[in-house]
Parts: sequence; structure tokens; C-alpha cells
Amino acid sequence: MCAPHLAHGVRPVLQVGTRARVLIAGQAPGRRVHESGVPFDDPSGDRLRDWMGVTRETFYDSSKIAILPMGFCYPGTGKSGDLPPRPECADAWRDALLNRMKSLRLTLVVGQYAAKWHIGSGSTSLTSVIRGWRDHAPAALPLPHPSPRNNIWLKKNPWFVEELVPELRRRVRAALRGSR
Repeated sequence: MCAPHLAHGVRPVLQVGTRARVLIAGQAPGRRVHESGVPFDDPSGDRLRDWMGVTRETFYDSSKIAILPMGFCYPGTGKSGDLPPRPECADAWRDALLNRMKSLRLTLVVGQYAAKWHIGSGSTSLTSVIRGWRDHAPAALPLPHPSPRNNIWLKKNPWFVEELVPELRRRVRAALRGSR
């Protein structure tokens, strides 16, 4: 359905499992992930795993962690980075896949497109949504995209690493153990 809009071709990249306890609701694969076919197989994934406090082995275990981006395929590049995820993908597949993941305990909402879908953030800035992370407890935790492009945002918002990352690690550990 999206093929006419994807200059780099259709290559869905996601990881789902009916027993997964943590959902990473991301944006869309980037160029490197499109090439490898492995979700978050890039510097963004390295940073996200560090924030979560998990190993690659745990991260790529679909019985523990599901990775369901808003768009399954690389949308291409625009003027200031990757294009937004294609909206057809979430409309067609998201609810059906989420309904099969009955064991989810925590959703990590990564970026503005995922925040609009999962939190209903509307036109609220992503920084405001992330600053209000306690409002979405215990089931969801909004995060900035872990891309190196966000280094400036991280420097401007040191509270994220100081207070939210430790809470993120605590919640991930609890969700993987089966508690909230």
C-alpha cells in the first residue's frame, strides 16, 4: 500500500511477540536500519539500549521487547532529516498488532508521531510531553528520539538523563520481571 511513496522500496522492520512485556513505539526505520533489516541497529539503538539499561540480547528478544514503529519502512530523507512515517502503516496495522500483545506492561513512546498516537499529545511540544512524563504512569513513558541528532536537545534538557533515565531503567526492569 505504501510502495508508490517509498523511493527506497518496501522493507518492513519491526519486532513483535505475543508475550512481550515492553513495547517500543518508535517513528520509522532510518536508512541504516532499512539496509540491515534489524530495528534500532544503529547509534540510536545503542543509546536507547543504554537508556533502558538492557543488553542487545534482551533488546532483541521478542518475548520480552516488541518494537513497533509508527511506519514499518524507511520513508526517505527530507530537508532536515528523515521524512515522517507513512500514515497508512499505523492506520492499517497498529491496532491489530497491539491487540495481540496482551502481556505488555510498559510502552516507551519514542518521538512526536508515537506520542500523538499513544498519548494523544496533539500539538503539545514533545519536550512538554516528556517533561510531563509522570502524567502517563505507569503504562507509558514518553522519550525523545535517541538519535545523535538530538544531542543538542539532551544538553538543553539535562533533567532527562538525571531524573527520567533512572526511572526508565527502573520501569523496564519491573516490566520485564512482570510487575509495574
